[in-house]
Amino acid sequence: MDQISPDSPQYVYEQLAAIIERKIRSGEYPPGTRLPGELTMTHEHKVGPGTVRRALDILRDRGLVVTVRARGSFVSDPLPPAPEAPAPPA
Repeated sequence: MDQISPDSPQYVYEQLAAIIERKIRSGEYPPGTRLPGELTMTHEHKVGPGTVRRALDILRDRGLVVTVRARGSFVSDPLPPAPEAPAPPA
């Protein structure tokens, strides 16, 4: 789901980071691709610029995005491996 839910217990910036990460991992934003600008993302997801910046901070911390000053944010190439899903209880 690529929509932010105001009823979710997750912070809006965490939801946005998860949406962008899904798009990166699915190949919608392949490695090396420039992400949409902050202004575009604020309009597309109906959030404030601070929310977009915090979401990008999370993605940078995860190694999924690299930001180049005055050029924008780009999908890392190569991508780091996806985190392992927790094993189901035995």
